[in-house]
Amino acid sequence: MADKENIKHFPVSWEELHRHAKALAWRMAEKGPWEGIVAVTRGGLVPAAIIARELDIRLIDTVCISSYDHQNQREARVLKGFEGDGEGWLIIDDLVDTGKTAAVLRKMIPKAHFATIYAKPAGRPLVDTFITEVSQDTWIYFPWDVELQFTQPIALQRGGR
Repeated sequence: MADKENIKHFPVSWEELHRHAKALAWRMAEKGPWEGIVAVTRGGLVPAAIIARELDIRLIDTVCISSYDHQNQREARVLKGFEGDGEGWLIIDDLVDTGKTAAVLRKMIPKAHFATIYAKPAGRPLVDTFITEVSQDTWIYFPWDVELQFTQPIALQRGGR
């Protein structure tokens, strides 16, 4: 990611996440039917639950990949994989960032359709479908990662009065 001082902050509310996940479900409904969903833990769990409900999919599996320590990305470690090539399956994650996790998923489940809610330019070519693109220097704050608190106005964050 860009210099930590120049990072743009993009907070996402529960309502916004739900609306975007439902928009992703509409797109996936047109491309189905689906055998099942593979949720990428942990970020893909909530979007996968919403999409599973909207598409009436009952077969849900997980792939567990650890690649972040808070905001620091490191080597992706597969904690739990997936059996099969993914034919007819839908991979759901919250975000594709640098593409490191996505590359592991593509190799592991090559025939699955990979969909995310958010995509950054470096990882965008690795997903089949996404809803919203954000710049590479943006840090997305998901609702499960934040609490409500005061924040400085953008002008003050940039050194204004």
